[in-house]
Amino acid sequence: MTLIDFKQLLDKTGYPVAYFQFKATESTPAPDPPFLVYYTPSTSNFKADNKVYSKITNITVELYTNYKDLAAEQKLESLFDENDIPWDWDETWIESEQLFQRIYDIGVI
Repeated sequence: MTLIDFKQLLDKTGYPVAYFQFKATESTPAPDPPFLVYYTPSTSNFKADNKVYSKITNITVELYTNYKDLAAEQKLESLFDENDIPWDWDETWIESEQLFQRIYDIGVI
């Protein structure tokens, strides 16, 4: 799965999606939650004999919501499950933004 394919998959949620961040300006303000941000912080390639045998891109997907939004979480997790994308998550409250952040860690081959 390419990063373009992955972005198209995230678009199926119907939530606004951006790579790394939304660039808020006066004419295009940041979207209201829920929204998604994704980025590729690293790789976990399978290596042997001085070669990369399997490229694995680590993708982080962040779901931002105004409240603990179980429906939004389920929508995203079901999308991952239906497309055989393994995931783990962490969650935090961002006090300064008054937002919940659910962070999904995914490895895509």
